[in-house]
Amino acid sequence: MTPKFHAFLDQPLFERARVVLALLVVPLLLTFSAPLWRIDLSAPQYPDGLSMNIWSYKLEGGGDGQHIQEINTLNHYIGMHPIDRAALSDLDWLPFAVGALALMALRVAALGNVRSLLDLTVLTAYVSLFGMGRFAYKLYVFGHDLSPRAPVKVEPFMPVLLGSKQIANFTTTSYPALGSLYLGLFATGLVALTVWHLAVGRQRATRASASLLFLQA
Repeated sequence: MTPKFHAFLDQPLFERARVVLALLVVPLLLTFSAPLWRIDLSAPQYPDGLSMNIWSYKLEGGGDGQHIQEINTLNHYIGMHPIDRAALSDLDWLPFAVGALALMALRVAALGNVRSLLDLTVLTAYVSLFGMGRFAYKLYVFGHDLSPRAPVKVEPFMPVLLGSKQIANFTTTSYPALGSLYLGLFATGLVALTVWHLAVGRQRATRASASLLFLQA
């Protein structure tokens, strides 16, 4: 069965799968049109709340950008480093990664085989998990690398990555934004196409092995 299955990996993609894969590039490119992540802060002194959107290539605050300045002013009192695009430079590779995935997806759709589809799926998973990991690490650094000369002393903490967390009198909520949903749609469709091909490949390999055993009998 294994040689038969390996041979299937070198077979061209199903024609319908090529069309679907090409269409999946659309939501992938739409990640540039929307933020990937959103962070909201609320407190009694801010009844309308403060917000911050993290895009693949920029940082954007609510209130025409004023919210980021306000958040950094509050963070200064507890000794946290200012939040700006330079501080999030670890994510500068994301736009290039998304662009590379889009080009690779189009190439696989036009010329690829099952093996290249599997490689694209693995690479997409790596980019997604690595990006999330770097974001989580950056949040950890923000919450633990506090200035000892800060006016207000707080214990080092891990800012919330997903969900809500109470810090002093502030409630911080962090969740994926529309850009992450677009990326998730691309990844989910890619996994579905890969599972489809692998399932069919296994069935064909099993049938071929069964036929060979029947003939030998």
